[in-house]
Amino acid sequence: MRIHAAFTLAACLAPVSAIFEDDAYHIDFHYALLGLPKHDATFFQKPYGGSKASLLYSISENQTIGAINPKDGALVWRQHPISEPRGKGHLRAADEQDTVVSAAGDRVTAWSSSDGRLVWEHIVDGTVVEDLEILEQEDGITNDEAKDAIVLVSGTTHGVKKLDGKTGRVKWTFEDTSSDVPFQVSTSPTTIYYISLHSSLIGAGSKLKVTSLSPITGKKLDQYTLSSDTEITSRDHILFAGANTAAPVLAWTDKSNNVLKVNIIGTKNVASFDTPGKDVIEKVVLHAPGHVNSQAHFLVEYQTPFGHSAEVYHVDLKKNSVSKAYSLPGLATRGTFATSTNDANVYFTRITEDEVIVVSSASHGVIGRWPIIRSPALAGAYPVHAVSEVVVKSGAATAARSAVLYSNGQWVLIRNGDIAWTRPEFLSQASSAVWARLPEVEALAAELEVERHQNIVSAYIHRVKRHIQDLEHFPAWAQSLPQRLLGNVIGKPKQTTVDDIQQDTFGFHRLVIVATEKGRLAALDVGARGKVLWNVHLTQFADTVFEYPTLRAHDGYVEVKDPSFDGSVFINSTTGGTASYVNLHLHGPQPVEGQKLVSFALKDGVLVGSLENQESTEPIWTFEPPSDERVVGYTTRPLRDPVASIGKVLGDRRVLYKYLNPNLVLITAVSDSTRTASVYLLDSASGQLLHTMSHSDVDTSRPIPSTISENWFSYSLTIDSTASPEARGYQLVVSDLYESPLPDDRGPLGASSNSSTIKPSSSQGDAAKPYVLSQSYQIAAEISHMTVTKTRQGITSRELLITIPSTNSIVGIPRQAIDPRRPIGRDPTANEQAEGLARYTPLLPLDSKWHLTHKYEVLGVKDVITSESGIESTSLVFAYGHDIFGTRVAPSFAFDILGKGFNKIQMLLTVAALFVGVLFVAPLVRRKQINSLWTIQ
Repeated sequence: MRIHAAFTLAACLAPVSAIFEDDAYHIDFHYALLGLPKHDATFFQKPYGGSKASLLYSISENQTIGAINPKDGALVWRQHPISEPRGKGHLRAADEQDTVVSAAGDRVTAWSSSDGRLVWEHIVDGTVVEDLEILEQEDGITNDEAKDAIVLVSGTTHGVKKLDGKTGRVKWTFEDTSSDVPFQVSTSPTTIYYISLHSSLIGAGSKLKVTSLSPITGKKLDQYTLSSDTEITSRDHILFAGANTAAPVLAWTDKSNNVLKVNIIGTKNVASFDTPGKDVIEKVVLHAPGHVNSQAHFLVEYQTPFGHSAEVYHVDLKKNSVSKAYSLPGLATRGTFATSTNDANVYFTRITEDEVIVVSSASHGVIGRWPIIRSPALAGAYPVHAVSEVVVKSGAATAARSAVLYSNGQWVLIRNGDIAWTRPEFLSQASSAVWARLPEVEALAAELEVERHQNIVSAYIHRVKRHIQDLEHFPAWAQSLPQRLLGNVIGKPKQTTVDDIQQDTFGFHRLVIVATEKGRLAALDVGARGKVLWNVHLTQFADTVFEYPTLRAHDGYVEVKDPSFDGSVFINSTTGGTASYVNLHLHGPQPVEGQKLVSFALKDGVLVGSLENQESTEPIWTFEPPSDERVVGYTTRPLRDPVASIGKVLGDRRVLYKYLNPNLVLITAVSDSTRTASVYLLDSASGQLLHTMSHSDVDTSRPIPSTISENWFSYSLTIDSTASPEARGYQLVVSDLYESPLPDDRGPLGASSNSSTIKPSSSQGDAAKPYVLSQSYQIAAEISHMTVTKTRQGITSRELLITIPSTNSIVGIPRQAIDPRRPIGRDPTANEQAEGLARYTPLLPLDSKWHLTHKYEVLGVKDVITSESGIESTSLVFAYGHDIFGTRVAPSFAFDILGKGFNKIQMLLTVAALFVGVLFVAPLVRRKQINSLWTIQ
């Protein structure tokens, strides 16, 4: 009875063991990412008038908007698009304002600069926003209130809209009825300029058409066309089109980048300049200030395969002319420029791989220079684009900070040459991830291979020589021994190297290899709070544009495949370099999780099963749902899914034997016409249908995530009844598979000494099919993904990990909470209480203690993968997508490892005290024993 009570107590405690308070922010990590920042939509800005400090605002390539604290790189706030990104993203702000305005797709939105709260939103139906600007001045008069937004739209209609800065309502609209292509909008203190591309009748070029609009009424004031059709054959040839300055300019180059042409918007004159002709110019970038009162100066940067140079130009407002002021010397290293203003003065910051240089737009003299102290995270990378803030006193730059995007996807803030912080924004586009094992020492593997091909005597002599050679590493090992022992007592430093990972006793320092949509590949150490160990671009291994790389882990290396090319790329999982011959041919192409028997592919709505690694393309079986259904997904049982017990022990000590089939595949299909969803359970070895279920009133447009583990599977549905529109909810269905519904019964196959997986029905009719026990639960939110925790031996109870996009969280549901055997309509019996079963309730509340992400908001999760650690109690969890999140969980508590609060020093002192006590007591005991022998009885 006491044992039963202990089991009941453990069952009550298990559901609350998601994460302990003292483990939060220590065993987990979270990269709250924005994405790769856009150059023309990234800037320093004070969050409100009178603020003493600026924030760094940006909109990323995936149209996520946010503000970063320049001091430490922490995310202040961000807003993620509610739908798939469409069109280009824009972000603008005005001086002395407390709002920033963004445009993405058909939405124009104003956000509070300090906390990211929604101020107003305007939707331009049927169109896409092509450009966005803030009207700093209206007819030459500065407006101290909320400044209006000027929006350029294209789609069913083309034109310009003026939106009220307070409410977002449309003040006026200018509609372009021509067939021109809207390109950009620009403003000056007195005029709004609408720039479009007019197709030339002769040739494939385009002319630039400029339409002048009144900022008050929106009426057309003037219109003219620039003869640019001989140079502009694509939009990429236009370098710059206006800014909110006193003299907005248009600039473009010809196809070969030999001639630079500049036009002051509002005039018809075009100035031509020859570009530096020493090296082939790959790219030309124009940098100009964005303030109305700044000097009319701009810089043109010329990038070559070997370096870069620049020229500074001045605009004469009285003569409406453009002239070259001075040139900056070319450098044989990659770099970029950034523009900053201080009052009316304009400064250009040059950032290279080695230093930061500040010059004034008025003169070429260097007024500030700082060497860059390189970080290992930037090894081999160069600056791509940047924004800067400069402090100038008495003609000298006393401080400069620059937010720089590097070629490896790291977003870095450089403060006076020092790296203040880095943000791995390249990870925001993660498309695939796998757990990787560290490679064995290649030299040792080669030596073992040599010994394997020798006779016994030669192999023994070779081994003795190898052990003698290994003695040269003994001094270093002995020297590091005290540090390792001391680290076990007082803790190890946070910095982790590959050697530390190899010596990880508990297996927490597992590597995750992440591939991004941009073709980058990186290794993260989960045990070191997601530290990026290496970061490479796949184009250095294969000359192709990677579209959607997928990964497969092997012992010591990772296999990368992509639809853009045939074959595979093999990457060393520790170094990020090409996998060596020893890795590939000695270990062989065996994945770390085992070898699949059958591979699956969804072709034209039919699931096809084929033998893995076979040249024959003939399928061994196919599954096609009924004609009115379409397959929306499938999931398989993990290749490595250890099971500690083949049966479930009941409270009365009888056993329900589990149906443990390693070849299970769960297929989900929907019928849009009947609004039903069907679930099919197959044996992938034979293709035989084992079980099917159907659900009605299903919203077939929503995802149906599913997972399989051990002898159970789970999936989730969105229920939307047409009879009652308000009856919309989300169901979680869990099913257990057993060999028989009767305890202590192995079913019809129990007496069989052998059975066939390929032909299971030949044994005894359909007797090989499992007994399925299912139950559904109502949950409060939609689930986008689900998976199951994993441990080394499968002894620890499992957790169902679900991703909830509405709250940007990951929740771990204990297996006991969703056990289909929970009694319905009655209280559990004593035996059921001993099993930890509670009374079934249709509603499953998601306890706050189950949230693995606790305070974190993990955006855009595409998948969650789990892995075993070095100890049985703990499972590692890694989520990727837009954000990166990692943690470790102990569903049955950490029963095989000491807690963080265990006092090791006190334990050592206690042992030492006992040892000293034994030394003193031992002589006394010995004397007493001797005296007792001489005592007369």
